[in-house]
Amino acid sequence: MGILPGHWIFGAFFTATSMIGFIALSGIIVRNSILLVDFAEQEWREGKDLRHALLTAGAVRFRPIVLTAAAVVVGSFVMIFDPIFQGLAIAMMFGAVAATGPTLVVIPLLYYEFFRNKKSAGLE
Repeated sequence: MGILPGHWIFGAFFTATSMIGFIALSGIIVRNSILLVDFAEQEWREGKDLRHALLTAGAVRFRPIVLTAAAVVVGSFVMIFDPIFQGLAIAMMFGAVAATGPTLVVIPLLYYEFFRNKKSAGLE
């Protein structure tokens, strides 16, 4: 969501290193989503309501997810002025900023919509 607007803001071309950044960033974002859902499922298995489990997971995992995004942005900033790795840095920085919010909001909402009518985490 943020990679192409980031390239447009910097006036940079989408290069092979940009694609590498896209792939690396997708791994980070998917990992954050999996950890969020896994924590919610653990809470749900312990007998808590699904809604409460998702809210607890969001509250507990919020700081690690935001810190991961901040680390990606700060770590990528050192490459932003390198002509070869600028695309990688832009992809990582803008993609992390744009994907962190939806990870914390959209993933729990979709999970709730899919599993709200089930009695347990479905792992019986």
